[in-house]
Amino acid sequence: MDIQQLISIDKDLLLQWSGSDSVFWDGFMWVATSTVIWIPAGLVLLYIIIKNDRPSKALFTVLMMAAVVVIAHVVASEVCKPYFARFRPTHDPFIMYLVDIVNDYRGDIYGFISGHATNTFSLSMFSSLVIRRKSFTVSMFAWAVLHTYTRIYLGLHYPGDILFGAIVGLIVGMAMYFLYRWLYKRLFPETHFSPIRYVSKRYVTEDLKVFYFTLILTLIAILLLAIWFGYRLYS
Repeated sequence: MDIQQLISIDKDLLLQWSGSDSVFWDGFMWVATSTVIWIPAGLVLLYIIIKNDRPSKALFTVLMMAAVVVIAHVVASEVCKPYFARFRPTHDPFIMYLVDIVNDYRGDIYGFISGHATNTFSLSMFSSLVIRRKSFTVSMFAWAVLHTYTRIYLGLHYPGDILFGAIVGLIVGMAMYFLYRWLYKRLFPETHFSPIRYVSKRYVTEDLKVFYFTLILTLIAILLLAIWFGYRLYS
């Protein structure tokens, strides 16, 4: 199987997985793809980190999380997209008029690799390695899958853009975690490094329940906004 066959399969999958005849799902995916809607969950995660560690250590963890996202963004948007110069489906002259779009949004010209995928999967990988709770890991990667699938649904990325973006994101997240461990041991030599530096397992579990509850509330908000947005968009 050569590269042209893979590209053809990628386009076929995009046409199968993007869009629908549902006003509700158009609204749901449009709202869920926004970074803004997920800000409350992000703030709760920062609160958990800050609350459960000494200020200097919490600040270091937060800065490393920010660095993960910045590096993932740079790799995807500043390096890969201009280098590979692969059109988004919404700008590809061979397919752009076959792609279902929502709200007439077509995005920037290039889409390989997906910045949404690199950002979400790098953050999910890094934070899961730091906090190390199965329920937290499942929640983070479920969010990453949902957030990146919206890009396919909206016709903004081929599945291949998402797949390779996720792979790069996982690599960035894991590499940054090992750097985090190495720096942690040297910045805080008085503390034996543990994957999770919190007061107690019970305490962390209770705090993480707030995070899960925030995710649930966010999904409810997306559902309600999807109904409103779909009605407004097509009324």
